[in-house]
Amino acid sequence: MRAMLTAAMILAAPALLAQEPDAKPKTPDPKRWEKTIAAFEEKDKTSPPTPGGIVFTGSSSIARWRDVAKAFPEYPVLNRGFGGSQLPEVNSYVERIVIPYKPRIVVLYCGSNDLASKRTPEQVLEEFRRFVKTIHGKLPETRIFYLSIHLPPGRVKQKEAITKANDLIKADCDKDPKLKFVDIRDTMLGTDGLPDPTLYADPLHPTPAAYERWAERLRPLFKQ
Repeated sequence: MRAMLTAAMILAAPALLAQEPDAKPKTPDPKRWEKTIAAFEEKDKTSPPTPGGIVFTGSSSIARWRDVAKAFPEYPVLNRGFGGSQLPEVNSYVERIVIPYKPRIVVLYCGSNDLASKRTPEQVLEEFRRFVKTIHGKLPETRIFYLSIHLPPGRVKQKEAITKANDLIKADCDKDPKLKFVDIRDTMLGTDGLPDPTLYADPLHPTPAAYERWAERLRPLFKQ
């Protein structure tokens, strides 16, 4: 049954926005998210977030974690994930969706869409480094947690690239005490080592049960 569900998700993947890529890499246009970012800023005017909290940002796996603040009630948590974004797009908006909040911790999940658009793991690493440099240039004491790229049913064919990108970023994080690679890959797999389809709402995105597993992995780290 698990194999049948996984196969069905893989077959359905092309119907999603973040589908398998064309032959050549696509250069993302950050302007496509301008309305989303502007909406964040407008919301901040009426309800200013508490500075010094925890900011989650990145692509749709963060954007769809809509109740992330409820998972960590003891902390001021802000979700600033947006759509099917790629790292260059997140980097384009860091000054607007991370820096103003002066967070104690930033949690980033992004890179999967980059690989799906034929970017290399090395390019993903470089964009991660750019993210870190931008934040630490303005907020040198802020800790940055990178949530590992998980392996959804719709991207099983990209396992090698995903593994390499994770390994490269982990190596960088291991060199800097202000960086933390948070590996959540195993939380999304079944006993057979394949993506657990019961933890995916579709071929790409986690279910609430999956997010709770992520939260369990993050909670002790937030206390450090």
